[in-house]
Amino acid sequence: MFSFSDQNDFCGRRCVWVNGPVIVGAGPSGLAVSACLKEQGIPFVVIERSDCIASLWQKRTYDRLKLHLPKKFCQLPKLAFPEEYPEYPTKKQFIAYLENYAQKFDIKPQFNECVQSAKYDEACHLWRVITVSTNGSTQSETEYICQMLVVASGENAEGVVPEIDGLKDFSGEVIHAKDYKSGEKYTGKKVLVVGCGNSGMELSLDLSNHNAKPSMVVRSSVHVLPREIMGKSTFDLAMMLMKWLPLWLVDKILLVLTWFILGDTQKYGIQRPSLGPLTLKNHHGKTPVLDIGALERIRSGDINVVGGIKRFNHTSVELVNGETLDIDSVLLATGYCSNVPYWLQETEFFAKNGFPKTPFPNGWKGKCGLYASGFTRRGLAGASADAIKISQDIAKVWKKELNHKKQKVPTHRRCISTF
Repeated sequence: MFSFSDQNDFCGRRCVWVNGPVIVGAGPSGLAVSACLKEQGIPFVVIERSDCIASLWQKRTYDRLKLHLPKKFCQLPKLAFPEEYPEYPTKKQFIAYLENYAQKFDIKPQFNECVQSAKYDEACHLWRVITVSTNGSTQSETEYICQMLVVASGENAEGVVPEIDGLKDFSGEVIHAKDYKSGEKYTGKKVLVVGCGNSGMELSLDLSNHNAKPSMVVRSSVHVLPREIMGKSTFDLAMMLMKWLPLWLVDKILLVLTWFILGDTQKYGIQRPSLGPLTLKNHHGKTPVLDIGALERIRSGDINVVGGIKRFNHTSVELVNGETLDIDSVLLATGYCSNVPYWLQETEFFAKNGFPKTPFPNGWKGKCGLYASGFTRRGLAGASADAIKISQDIAKVWKKELNHKKQKVPTHRRCISTF
């Protein structure tokens, strides 16, 4: 339970004292931490800039999206997926699971609040988190004051839009993958898909399914693996093999099996990296593509693979090999990035790219009550592992302080309300 004070500070900013941690982000990472804290009986506040939980899934994903990994690797702590769900749940099913998750653990985020800054006050030994309301035409500021801060805003908070020569002069539609819903409106159109990761491959497939004419830009090397090998998830098989074999050997086995199933992808303009898929993922965070049908469309010519872009013109694109393609639309499947550097005023724990400097599996805890959830580059399983460790660590601190101080908090606080 909580109540807000009607009093504001001299700047007109509402101040809120939070007894437990403030969690920034109500996506899967933030929900997982919240549920684990709830089970420990620790109060918290979740701040979310959107008007719903898991806004990336609800508002910035395409209609045909399914989980790329089996559901057992994607469930959050304390709650399994319903048994009737398929091995690879759909977007709608995953959103329903998350909404049920929030309801089950009574997680009620403060919606429509965008964090402007979060800074540790050395004098007071407290975090000061300033938010601006994003609801309605009138903006209001709130300052949350707490001893612990959990950064759960995600690896994919913002879409990356690269600077490409001439792109601003292109006369057709240019959208990022986060704004793409379906290929239905692109029927018969020539669409340039910039990017060949999981999103680029799947959006090219979706465009092909809607009788569009996609050309996919493959500028760098990428591993394409089958989603399943001999009826078993490729990821599941890799995890099983790594229990007994070294990483390099597992990579070799996966690539040999992939060659038998998918053939030589280099024949279609898709070069493989020199490092194996798991080694590349561990060292550089680059996820291999799990093929769900795009490669077959590439073989048939329904998806055209092209090289790097030199420049855009008014109605066409010029490639580095000198070829020119007439196109109607551009779809930027160019990835996402963390937005942490824009609001977190801290440089010791988080790097300039918005990820913890400490490598996995120890990048979940910083100093002065700072935590990071969901920055492992290991998907939902990594976020769940973070949530468990964070909640256990916070519980130790919480119980220690309760025993030591017996909650020696003044009964009257001016300009501060409590959660």
